Amino acid sequence: MNKINQLFANSQDRKLLSLYFCAGCPTFESTTDIIMATQRRGIDMVEVGIPFSDPLADGPVIQSAATQALHNGMSLKKLFEQLKSIKDDVKMPLVLMGYLNPILHYGIEAFCQSCAESGVSGAIIPDLPFKDYLDTVKPVADRYDLRIIMLITPETSEERIRFIDEHTDGFIYMVSSAAITGAQKSFDDAKQAYFRRINAMQLRNPRMIGFGISNQQTLQAAQQNAAGAIIGSKFVTLLNESKDADEALDKLFDALSK
Repeated sequence: MNKINQLFANSQDRKLLSLYFCAGCPTFESTTDIIMATQRRGIDMVEVGIPFSDPLADGPVIQSAATQALHNGMSLKKLFEQLKSIKDDVKMPLVLMGYLNPILHYGIEAFCQSCAESGVSGAIIPDLPFKDYLDTVKPVADRYDLRIIMLITPETSEERIRFIDEHTDGFIYMVSSAAITGAQKSFDDAKQAYFRRINAMQLRNPRMIGFGISNQQTLQAAQQNAAGAIIGSKFVTLLNESKDADEALDKLFDALSK
Protein backbone atom coordinates (compact mmCIF):
# COMPACT_ATOMS: atom_id res chain seq x y z
CA MET A 1 0.00 0.00 0.00
CA ASN A 2 1.17 3.54 -0.74
CA LYS A 3 2.55 5.10 2.46
CA ILE A 4 0.14 8.06 2.24
CA ASN A 5 -2.90 5.78 2.14
CA GLN A 6 -1.41 3.65 4.89
CA LEU A 7 -0.84 6.70 7.12
CA PHE A 8 -4.43 7.87 6.89
CA ALA A 9 -5.84 4.37 7.24
CA ASN A 10 -3.87 3.81 10.45
CA SER A 11 -4.44 7.20 12.09
CA GLN A 12 -8.18 7.77 12.07
CA ASP A 13 -8.17 8.17 15.85
CA ARG A 14 -5.61 11.00 15.94
CA LYS A 15 -4.74 14.22 14.15
CA LEU A 16 -1.72 14.38 11.86
CA LEU A 17 1.06 16.92 11.52
CA SER A 18 2.97 17.39 8.29
CA LEU A 19 5.89 19.77 7.75
CA TYR A 20 7.20 21.45 4.62
CA PHE A 21 10.73 22.60 3.94
CA CYS A 22 12.69 23.45 0.81
CA ALA A 23 15.32 20.95 -0.31
CA GLY A 24 18.82 22.39 -0.21
CA CYS A 25 18.06 25.06 2.40
CA PRO A 26 19.55 26.18 4.69
CA THR A 27 22.45 24.15 3.23
CA PHE A 28 22.79 21.78 0.29
CA GLU A 29 23.55 18.88 2.63
CA SER A 30 20.75 19.56 5.13
CA THR A 31 17.89 17.88 3.24
CA THR A 32 18.40 14.35 4.54
CA ASP A 33 19.24 15.53 8.07
CA ILE A 34 15.96 17.47 8.25
CA ILE A 35 13.93 14.50 7.03
CA MET A 36 15.49 12.12 9.54
CA ALA A 37 15.12 14.63 12.39
CA THR A 38 11.41 15.10 11.67
CA GLN A 39 10.92 11.34 11.64
CA ARG A 40 12.72 10.95 14.97
CA ARG A 41 10.51 13.64 16.48
CA GLY A 42 7.24 12.03 15.43
CA ILE A 43 6.20 14.13 12.44
CA ASP A 44 3.71 12.11 10.38
CA MET A 45 4.55 13.26 6.85
CA VAL A 46 7.05 15.62 5.21
CA GLU A 47 6.69 17.74 2.10
CA VAL A 48 10.01 18.45 0.42
CA GLY A 49 9.98 21.55 -1.74
CA ILE A 50 11.65 21.48 -5.16
CA PRO A 51 13.34 24.89 -5.46
CA PHE A 52 12.19 26.97 -8.41
CA SER A 53 13.02 30.51 -9.48
CA ASP A 54 9.38 31.64 -9.85
CA PRO A 55 7.26 30.07 -7.05
CA LEU A 56 3.93 31.83 -7.69
CA ALA A 57 1.93 30.52 -4.72
CA ASP A 58 4.65 31.05 -2.13
CA GLY A 59 5.20 33.94 0.23
CA PRO A 60 8.53 35.67 0.88
CA VAL A 61 9.80 33.10 3.39
CA ILE A 62 9.55 30.14 1.02
CA GLN A 63 10.60 32.23 -1.99
CA SER A 64 13.76 33.17 -0.12
CA ALA A 65 14.40 29.54 0.82
CA ALA A 66 14.05 28.48 -2.82
CA THR A 67 16.48 31.18 -3.92
CA GLN A 68 18.98 30.06 -1.28
CA ALA A 69 18.58 26.41 -2.29
CA LEU A 70 19.25 27.19 -5.94
CA HIS A 71 22.26 29.24 -4.92
CA ASN A 72 23.45 26.23 -2.90
CA GLY A 73 23.30 24.10 -6.05
CA MET A 74 20.15 22.08 -5.40
CA SER A 75 18.38 20.57 -8.40
CA LEU A 76 15.72 17.91 -8.90
CA LYS A 77 18.34 15.39 -10.00
CA LYS A 78 20.49 16.04 -6.92
CA LEU A 79 17.43 15.91 -4.68
CA PHE A 80 16.54 12.44 -5.94
CA GLU A 81 20.12 11.32 -5.28
CA GLN A 82 19.87 12.57 -1.69
CA LEU A 83 16.48 10.94 -1.11
CA LYS A 84 17.66 7.64 -2.56
CA SER A 85 20.49 7.56 -0.02
CA ILE A 86 18.03 7.44 2.91
CA LYS A 87 15.19 5.52 1.24
CA ASP A 88 15.54 2.43 3.42
CA ASP A 89 15.55 4.49 6.63
CA VAL A 90 12.48 6.65 5.95
CA LYS A 91 9.25 5.06 7.16
CA MET A 92 6.90 8.07 6.88
CA PRO A 93 5.44 9.34 3.60
CA LEU A 94 7.51 11.84 1.64
CA VAL A 95 5.72 14.20 -0.73
CA LEU A 96 7.52 16.38 -3.25
CA MET A 97 6.05 19.84 -3.77
CA GLY A 98 7.13 21.75 -6.84
CA TYR A 99 6.11 23.63 -9.92
CA LEU A 100 5.46 22.12 -13.31
CA ASN A 101 8.37 23.70 -15.22
CA PRO A 102 11.27 21.76 -13.61
CA ILE A 103 9.21 18.56 -13.58
CA LEU A 104 8.47 18.85 -17.31
CA HIS A 105 12.15 19.60 -17.93
CA TYR A 106 13.04 16.43 -16.00
CA GLY A 107 10.32 14.48 -17.84
CA ILE A 108 7.01 13.19 -16.41
CA GLU A 109 7.93 9.51 -16.79
CA ALA A 110 11.43 10.05 -15.42
CA PHE A 111 10.03 12.09 -12.52
CA CYS A 112 7.52 9.42 -11.50
CA GLN A 113 10.13 6.68 -11.85
CA SER A 114 12.65 8.63 -9.78
CA CYS A 115 10.01 9.21 -7.11
CA ALA A 116 9.39 5.45 -6.89
CA GLU A 117 13.12 4.71 -6.76
CA SER A 118 13.67 7.36 -4.06
CA GLY A 119 10.87 6.40 -1.70
CA VAL A 120 8.60 9.33 -2.57
CA SER A 121 4.90 8.57 -2.10
CA GLY A 122 3.27 11.65 -3.59
CA ALA A 123 3.69 14.95 -5.39
CA ILE A 124 1.99 18.33 -5.19
CA ILE A 125 2.24 20.41 -8.36
CA PRO A 126 0.27 23.62 -7.71
CA ASP A 127 0.28 24.86 -11.31
CA LEU A 128 -0.62 21.53 -12.94
CA PRO A 129 -3.90 22.00 -14.88
CA PHE A 130 -6.41 19.36 -13.88
CA LYS A 131 -7.04 18.29 -17.47
CA ASP A 132 -3.30 17.73 -17.98
CA TYR A 133 -3.27 15.76 -14.73
CA LEU A 134 -6.07 13.48 -15.94
CA ASP A 135 -4.83 13.07 -19.51
CA THR A 136 -1.06 12.99 -19.10
CA VAL A 137 0.22 12.79 -15.54
CA LYS A 138 -2.20 10.48 -13.71
CA PRO A 139 -1.76 7.46 -16.02
CA VAL A 140 2.02 7.60 -15.54
CA ALA A 141 1.84 8.32 -11.80
CA ASP A 142 -0.55 5.40 -11.29
CA ARG A 143 1.95 3.02 -12.86
CA TYR A 144 4.51 4.03 -10.24
CA ASP A 145 2.00 4.10 -7.33
CA LEU A 146 2.58 7.84 -6.94
CA ARG A 147 -0.21 10.00 -5.53
CA ILE A 148 -0.70 13.40 -7.18
CA ILE A 149 -2.20 15.65 -4.52
CA MET A 150 -4.53 18.45 -5.57
CA LEU A 151 -5.20 21.74 -3.80
CA ILE A 152 -8.53 23.40 -3.08
CA THR A 153 -9.12 26.95 -1.83
CA PRO A 154 -12.10 28.92 -0.48
CA GLU A 155 -12.78 29.96 -4.09
CA THR A 156 -12.92 26.41 -5.47
CA SER A 157 -16.47 25.50 -6.49
CA GLU A 158 -18.29 22.56 -4.95
CA GLU A 159 -18.54 20.95 -8.39
CA ARG A 160 -14.77 21.13 -8.89
CA ILE A 161 -14.04 19.92 -5.36
CA ARG A 162 -16.20 16.84 -5.91
CA PHE A 163 -14.53 16.25 -9.28
CA ILE A 164 -11.08 16.45 -7.64
CA ASP A 165 -12.25 14.12 -4.86
CA GLU A 166 -13.49 11.59 -7.41
CA HIS A 167 -10.33 11.53 -9.52
CA THR A 168 -7.54 11.73 -6.92
CA ASP A 169 -6.28 9.53 -4.13
CA GLY A 170 -4.16 10.02 -1.01
CA PHE A 171 -5.44 13.28 0.44
CA ILE A 172 -6.68 16.72 -0.60
CA TYR A 173 -4.55 19.73 0.30
CA MET A 174 -7.00 22.26 1.68
CA VAL A 175 -5.48 25.73 1.39
CA SER A 176 -6.76 27.88 4.25
CA SER A 177 -6.95 31.01 2.10
CA ALA A 178 -6.52 32.14 -1.49
CA ALA A 179 -3.47 34.19 -0.48
CA ILE A 180 0.17 33.15 -0.68
CA THR A 181 1.83 31.03 1.99
CA GLY A 182 2.79 32.64 5.28
CA ALA A 183 2.17 32.42 9.02
CA GLN A 184 -1.07 33.79 10.51
CA LYS A 185 -2.06 34.35 14.14
CA SER A 186 -5.63 33.12 13.73
CA PHE A 187 -8.25 32.04 11.20
CA ASP A 188 -11.09 34.54 10.79
CA ASP A 189 -14.80 33.78 10.57
CA ALA A 190 -14.71 33.44 6.78
CA LYS A 191 -12.01 30.74 6.95
CA GLN A 192 -13.87 28.93 9.72
CA ALA A 193 -17.03 28.96 7.59
CA TYR A 194 -15.01 27.56 4.68
CA PHE A 195 -13.73 24.74 6.88
CA ARG A 196 -17.28 23.89 7.99
CA ARG A 197 -18.58 24.01 4.41
CA ILE A 198 -15.98 21.48 3.21
CA ASN A 199 -16.62 19.28 6.26
CA ALA A 200 -20.30 19.15 5.37
CA MET A 201 -19.47 17.82 1.89
CA GLN A 202 -18.29 14.51 3.41
CA LEU A 203 -15.60 13.95 0.79
CA ARG A 204 -14.12 10.52 0.10
CA ASN A 205 -10.51 11.67 0.52
CA PRO A 206 -9.06 12.85 3.83
CA ARG A 207 -7.99 16.50 3.94
CA MET A 208 -4.95 18.30 5.31
CA ILE A 209 -5.15 22.05 5.95
CA GLY A 210 -2.15 24.22 5.14
CA PHE A 211 -1.11 27.87 4.73
CA GLY A 212 -0.97 30.15 7.77
CA ILE A 213 -0.51 27.63 10.60
CA SER A 214 2.03 28.85 13.14
CA ASN A 215 0.62 28.64 16.67
CA GLN A 216 -1.70 26.62 18.91
CA GLN A 217 -4.85 28.48 17.78
CA THR A 218 -4.33 27.94 14.06
CA LEU A 219 -3.09 24.36 14.57
CA GLN A 220 -6.16 23.39 16.61
CA ALA A 221 -8.52 25.05 14.12
CA ALA A 222 -6.94 23.08 11.29
CA GLN A 223 -6.89 19.78 13.14
CA GLN A 224 -10.51 20.17 14.26
CA ASN A 225 -11.64 20.57 10.67
CA ALA A 226 -9.48 18.04 8.81
CA ALA A 227 -7.32 14.96 9.24
CA GLY A 228 -4.41 17.19 10.16
CA ALA A 229 -2.34 20.28 9.50
CA ILE A 230 0.58 21.23 7.28
CA ILE A 231 3.13 23.78 8.50
CA GLY A 232 5.55 25.36 6.05
CA SER A 233 6.63 28.98 6.45
CA LYS A 234 6.98 28.82 10.23
CA PHE A 235 9.23 25.74 10.05
CA VAL A 236 11.28 27.18 7.17
CA THR A 237 11.83 30.38 9.17
CA LEU A 238 13.01 28.43 12.21
CA LEU A 239 15.33 26.29 10.09
CA ASN A 240 16.91 29.38 8.60
CA GLU A 241 17.35 30.94 12.04
CA SER A 242 18.83 27.92 13.80
CA LYS A 243 20.52 26.03 10.92
CA ASP A 244 19.79 22.89 12.95
CA ALA A 245 16.73 20.68 12.42
CA ASP A 246 16.34 19.50 16.02
CA GLU A 247 16.63 23.04 17.37
CA ALA A 248 14.11 24.26 14.80
CA LEU A 249 11.72 21.48 15.81
CA ASP A 250 12.12 22.37 19.50
CA LYS A 251 11.17 25.96 18.71
CA LEU A 252 8.29 24.87 16.50
CA PHE A 253 6.78 22.60 19.16
CA ASP A 254 7.14 25.45 21.65
CA ALA A 255 5.32 27.86 19.30
CA LEU A 256 2.53 25.35 18.72
CA SER A 257 1.93 25.06 22.44
CA LYS A 258 1.12 28.78 22.82
